[in-house]
Amino acid sequence: MKQTILSGIRPTGKLHLGHLVGALANWVKLQEEYRCFFMAADWHALMGEYEDPSLMPGNIIDNVADWLSAGIDPSKSSVFIQSRVGQHLDLNMILSCLVPLGWLERCPTYKEQLREVNTRDLNTYGFLGYPVLQAADILLYKADKVPVGEDQLPHLELTREIARRFNSLYGCAVFPEPGALLTDSPRLPGLDGRKMSKSYGNAVYLSDDDAAVSAKVSSMVTDPARVRRSDKGHPEVCSVFSYYSVFWPEKALETADSCRNASIGCTECKKMLAAKLGVILSPLREKRTELLNRSGYIEDVLKEGAAKASAVAAATLEETRRAMKI
Repeated sequence: MKQTILSGIRPTGKLHLGHLVGALANWVKLQEEYRCFFMAADWHALMGEYEDPSLMPGNIIDNVADWLSAGIDPSKSSVFIQSRVGQHLDLNMILSCLVPLGWLERCPTYKEQLREVNTRDLNTYGFLGYPVLQAADILLYKADKVPVGEDQLPHLELTREIARRFNSLYGCAVFPEPGALLTDSPRLPGLDGRKMSKSYGNAVYLSDDDAAVSAKVSSMVTDPARVRRSDKGHPEVCSVFSYYSVFWPEKALETADSCRNASIGCTECKKMLAAKLGVILSPLREKRTELLNRSGYIEDVLKEGAAKASAVAAATLEETRRAMKI
């Protein structure tokens, strides 16, 4: 029997190239080897978008269209909306009763977000408790593995602690401790060199047409020391070159040499990159358009996925309640 994986993306806006290389490309590979549950994590999105959640339903359809266009196959993976499987909140409530407050307050991401996010108020009960909901998401499907980067390992360890605490309190073995499936995903900078994010307005979206991609790439930050065309460049500090490494590795070495000896200028380098990204994104856009034009198709995929996820979730919740004798 295949091992189980649970992963998700918060539907807070359009998906960009960072999502493609950081999550979707990996998901496509994993669905061939694992029983996969991929969710649009709308409850998690609500924790930051609660002041105006009206865009979330549209974002979900938009995001899932991108998932399917990138190669996620509903016949191989359960694709669903988190809030349509009610057991997520049921298990979240149960686990919230037994998680010590200190476990949540020490979470590094919680502290980081409170410190850095100034566009919305995250000093809420829901945001403090998001690691518990995350644990409920994972444990509900008894996930054997969770695809994470190294920066997310503390979150997964908290899930493991919660599983151990539940099993110890009730003298059972309901929840297995999920292991980390470390993903070697490249870190893709935004157009301005910072982390790619819709909040920064520095992203190339999967739905961008060729003209938009070209305009965005032309604005990318390059080697600040290369002022003139004749100046020799330093590709290791150039955001444009980092894209070559990810999306055009067979061209990267040649491009780096050309940059270092000034045989190619930044403008020409950007034009070639934009053309390459157009080749990569064009089939995704075509597939996306086809899916969105198939009336009700994505909604049907989500309903079928929710039904499959609910069957597993209901069995786990029943087992949880039996262990607690409630």
